[in-house]
Amino acid sequence: MPFNILVLACLAYVIVLFLVAFMVERRSMAGALPWLRSPLVYTLSLSIYCTAWTFYGAVGYAARSGLEFLTIYLGPTLVFVGWWWVLRKLVRIGRQQRVTSIADLISSRYGKSNLLGVIVTVIAVVAATPYIALQLQSVTLSFGVFASAPPEGWVVEGNDSTSLWVACGLALFTILFGTRNLDAKEQHTGVVTAIAVEAVVKLVALLAVGIFVVWGLADGPADIFARIDASRIATWDLQPGRWAGLMFLSAAAVICLPRMFQVLVVENADERHLATASWAFPLYLFAMSLFVVPIAVVGLQMMPEGSNPDLFVLTLPLSQGQGGLAMLAFLGGFSSATSMVIVAAIALATMVSNHIVMPLWLRLRPAQAVAGAAVSGDVRRVVLLARRFSIAGVLGLGYAYYRLSGGSSSLASIGLISFVGVAQILPAMMGGIFWRGATRVGAALGLTIGFAVWAYTLFLPSFGPDAVIAAGVFAEGPFGLHWLRPRALFGVEGLDPLLHATFWSLVLNATAFCIGSILTFPGPVERMQGAAFVNVFDAGAAGPQGWAGGKAEAEDLLIMAQRILGEEAALALFEAEARMQGKAGYLPDATPGFVEGLERRLAGSVGAATAHAMISQLAGRVAVTVEDLMAVANETAQIMEYSQQLEAQREELTRTARQLREVNEKLTQLSVQKDAFLSQISHELRTPMTSIRAFSEILMEGVPPEMAGQYARIVHDEAIRLTRLLDDLLDLSVLENGSVQLNLGLTNLQQLLDRAVQAASHTRPEREFTLHRNPAAENMFIRTDGDRLAQVFINLISNARKYCDAARPELRIVVRHRGGRVMVDVIDNGSGIPKASQALVFEKFARLTDQTRAGGAGLGLAICREVMGSLGGTIGYLPGQGGAAFRVTLPLRLEKAA
Repeated sequence: MPFNILVLACLAYVIVLFLVAFMVERRSMAGALPWLRSPLVYTLSLSIYCTAWTFYGAVGYAARSGLEFLTIYLGPTLVFVGWWWVLRKLVRIGRQQRVTSIADLISSRYGKSNLLGVIVTVIAVVAATPYIALQLQSVTLSFGVFASAPPEGWVVEGNDSTSLWVACGLALFTILFGTRNLDAKEQHTGVVTAIAVEAVVKLVALLAVGIFVVWGLADGPADIFARIDASRIATWDLQPGRWAGLMFLSAAAVICLPRMFQVLVVENADERHLATASWAFPLYLFAMSLFVVPIAVVGLQMMPEGSNPDLFVLTLPLSQGQGGLAMLAFLGGFSSATSMVIVAAIALATMVSNHIVMPLWLRLRPAQAVAGAAVSGDVRRVVLLARRFSIAGVLGLGYAYYRLSGGSSSLASIGLISFVGVAQILPAMMGGIFWRGATRVGAALGLTIGFAVWAYTLFLPSFGPDAVIAAGVFAEGPFGLHWLRPRALFGVEGLDPLLHATFWSLVLNATAFCIGSILTFPGPVERMQGAAFVNVFDAGAAGPQGWAGGKAEAEDLLIMAQRILGEEAALALFEAEARMQGKAGYLPDATPGFVEGLERRLAGSVGAATAHAMISQLAGRVAVTVEDLMAVANETAQIMEYSQQLEAQREELTRTARQLREVNEKLTQLSVQKDAFLSQISHELRTPMTSIRAFSEILMEGVPPEMAGQYARIVHDEAIRLTRLLDDLLDLSVLENGSVQLNLGLTNLQQLLDRAVQAASHTRPEREFTLHRNPAAENMFIRTDGDRLAQVFINLISNARKYCDAARPELRIVVRHRGGRVMVDVIDNGSGIPKASQALVFEKFARLTDQTRAGGAGLGLAICREVMGSLGGTIGYLPGQGGAAFRVTLPLRLEKAA
């Protein structure tokens, strides 16, 4: 059969499934098709247990190990027939607690511990990896059967290339199939229906091949029995230990596999459906296993030596020219693989997003942003992206496992690795629903130890020697510890590797769980949840069976929805429902389907349990009036708001008190500086005035001509000094009053800095100063007042030349351009400004040097601050630069005076 025909058939089949799911979801939202929630659909959805391992691998398992393949069917059969009361308890807990995954169940039971949710999620994802690899291998092998002559332009470079395409296709299909909507808390009616359709396809396909083998290739049942007696299957010996171990693993898997928990508990629409499933699902398993041995026996006899028995379901029809039957068998195996991947990926993605991604997102977001997002529903995009990436990640891990492990000659061996992995959840689950004394410490210890032992004894060794674990560790143990060999833990040798890993991982898991629970005491929430889980049937009525219409008013529901979703989102939801009901412009009727949909929508913001409780009150499930509920809700909201306001006020008062202390300390320092400034300014004014007066009097009395010129120059210099001081005072006054006039124009920053450096070089010119600049970064034009900006740079560079105390003084000028602003850093290599004085350097009374020394009045940096404010920029001190450092920030274009 041409390869392109096969690909087109797969695409057509996928499109049909997608359309089925899409149409069912649309009709279900409208309240139509009530039969979709029937026991039949629920039972067929449980067929997700029968993956490609069952469809293909069971025949190969029978060809290799005789009737041992029956253990995979007998375990679930015993659970549904003899332990269905355990399943009923899980379903009741799931509906009352509104759990969405097996990780959610464990987390909720043990005090809503997200740590346990994370542990279970990690276990589930890692344990699902071999199972994903199994699906990839089965589909890849089945493609390989048909792909002997691929069309030109479609190059299949071995199984690795095909498996990559299969992985990408399944990832894309699952993302489109399972993450079109958020709907984290809802039952996926469309998905469940599609899985039920696939259950019929794979059952019909396997039965068709079986009938063809028994009555087409053989002469009926009598001939088949004769062939069985003559085959090596008749010589198979029962191993009681392995038989019991495999039955236990399959029984645990039907409860603990994330995909099985999804359809068994989360997707359960009516607890009574379990009664039907308790006998119907074992019948389905019986039908799936009915022709396994006949196909295996005939395949061993008719197919060439060395043929893969896992593919007898395909190769037998093809060998007889039955292309149509082979295509049906291929679609049956494809259904088995895709249905498993879809549901498993949805379940795992929900667990990853709910227990890993969203807690991290909430932790990293500010509290106000989180609160706003929770109300407005902005988390929708985050959750959807998390789930889509999680689906791709899960498929990627499966593909990586397939590549690293190289697959397996037996599909069953891969599936059993996953069974042992998910079985590690069983002690915490069973202990949680039957033992009130179980604690999260015990659960965490048990899960962690069991997972570690499973990984060490079974999962990592599955990659082969020297792949992950060195071959020497298998022979001698780590660090030469013989009793820690992965296949002979604690010196126990001779056990089957699967049973060895199962025994030690579960024994140590359960032991740690019990000891941890006995030595610790459950907290209040754990005790409450423990009582709710263990005594779930003491609550009275069974879980909700659907909302009764007419008991809740649409207006009351709208008010409640607006408080949770926000006004716009709630109105949009109600308007859409009204249009679907043909009541555009009015409030919709509170139909059971609409109320259930509203509950699921509210659960996305406030949690499933809270949403269910609020809807229960409005729907009249308890004896509380709507008015009472609204009053309680209003009072609660007011109390919470008042509490938040008090907390905010307390924090504000604390900040204000701290700021007042800082301001008081600063004012105290400024007061001291002011006194020093007045003393200094009077000194600075009196000194030149005294000099001018003294030498003027000398000149008036008459002096020799040679001394007159000298005294005149002294009078002139002192007058200039006095004028400069008065100019600074007047300049500062003008700047502070905001009456400064700016002369705006284009200025080249590099030329302006050159000018400032040249002007500042007159300050202590005797000092050799090393200057570091980057002319390329400085070469830009800015629109500002060049003279005022140069005044700032001259002051900063002059201060560096004046106060830098380094033995070999250096000055760095660094220019950066960020968006529409320019930053200029002026940094010297001196000792810098003490931390206690950094807040005062820009104050007009501040002078950090010895107040008794002659010199400036300490107005330079205060003037710089006012100038930069006028230029629309800032100036600040940069600590931690290894010396005194100042940053000048200004706009690239100053449009008008600031």
